[in-house]
Amino acid sequence: MKLFLRTVLRIVICSLMVSALAGCSGDGDGPLFYESKRKGGEAEAPVKDVPADMLATQKAFSQVAKKVTPCVVNVSTVGKKMAVQPFFQMSPLFEDFFGGPQYRQNKSLGSGFIISRDGYIVTNEHVVRDAESIQVKLSNDKVYDARVVGSDQKTDIAVIKINAGDLPVAVLGDSDKLEVGQWAVAIGNPFGLDRTMTVGVISATGRSNVGIETYENFIQTDASINPGNSGGPLLNVHGEVIGINTAIVAAGQGIGFAIPVAMAKPIFTQLINKGSVSRGWMGVTIQPVTEELGRSFGLHQAKGALISGVVAGSPADKGGLRQGDIITAFNGTEVKDPAQLQRLVAEAGIGRPVRVTLFRNGRSLELSMTLVAAESAAQARRGAGGERHQVQADPLGLVVEDMDGAGVVVADVINGGSAADVGIRPGDLIVSINRKRIATTAEYQKAIRQAQGGTLIILVRRGDSSIYFALKSR
Repeated sequence: MKLFLRTVLRIVICSLMVSALAGCSGDGDGPLFYESKRKGGEAEAPVKDVPADMLATQKAFSQVAKKVTPCVVNVSTVGKKMAVQPFFQMSPLFEDFFGGPQYRQNKSLGSGFIISRDGYIVTNEHVVRDAESIQVKLSNDKVYDARVVGSDQKTDIAVIKINAGDLPVAVLGDSDKLEVGQWAVAIGNPFGLDRTMTVGVISATGRSNVGIETYENFIQTDASINPGNSGGPLLNVHGEVIGINTAIVAAGQGIGFAIPVAMAKPIFTQLINKGSVSRGWMGVTIQPVTEELGRSFGLHQAKGALISGVVAGSPADKGGLRQGDIITAFNGTEVKDPAQLQRLVAEAGIGRPVRVTLFRNGRSLELSMTLVAAESAAQARRGAGGERHQVQADPLGLVVEDMDGAGVVVADVINGGSAADVGIRPGDLIVSINRKRIATTAEYQKAIRQAQGGTLIILVRRGDSSIYFALKSR
């Protein structure tokens, strides 16, 4: 009986398996796959009612890619880079044995965009730096040799030229009107992958003090930017160029930076016209306004640029600017920090009158001056020296000596003192304390006695620079 039941069970299981296999064989009535009716098939799309605004956005991105991609190029370079020889580079016998410095071939990839029908192309300076040969590949896969027309390392902008005509050109937009949250589209050649498009938003504008270039006013975006995107355009939904993709934060994700096109236009215009860039020069040394410095000078907010030195005979000197003035606006634009002022002065143009708003002795003033070219600027003052002898440190932790009426020089700085904490160094020349000139050690000692227990604003001259320090007297 048990044998009979086992036999029946085996037959049932085999029948079920055969039925299952037959159902999967494709010999049944059902189709092998289902194709959407949107492609002429018989199946309905899983989502029938897609919101109209989503479809419109998708179409807008597709139109940007279709219209702008022909203007975007792939830039490939070949250059020479000196090979590092850590054990022999400093040896005088190195060249005798190996015949001089050793070089290796260096290849790089980047992007660019065409701005004129006769072949001018904007890219990043670091893309073509030290290049011995440059090739440009267009979206139609045609390849051209290119030459550098001009480059500017301080802004990381370069212009290259190919010999071609009737080329598609990019349209430049208005980066000054950007708002955080607006769409941002990047097109380029990341890792050599031609014509790659990524989409994100404007994360921030006016980014400075990033430490990438001398003059910074970056657009920050989370549109994916990778190696090879450098020099390519950042676009708005109208397909207009609003920036030049330049850098990423390697340690993060979704943090990319682009040079605003409003900042780039005067740079590449000068590069095309004369192959170099000239910038305005005012003739001041400046430093940030800290909270403590701001309170000491009577400012309600710690912003602007504090003038720590004025070059004799400079536009600033002729215009009436003084040490201790705080520049709060330049040509009507509010100045937040020294980096912004440097950029505004550089972009202002040469030989044109400019308006400088400053804070002096508790009130606001407006002065005018005419900027000159930075290349013609004279060297600033030289630092002073002198013999030193050991004396006892004062309440600030300083040992100072007379400098023949030119101020007092710091002979030594005691570790742990107030002066050491804020960064005053031996060799610094103390010019003033609390905006009063200091010519002798007697005047210096009197000034720190009067400020005992309070805050001192000390102006020192260090080499070619003048620096303000704020510290508490102990």
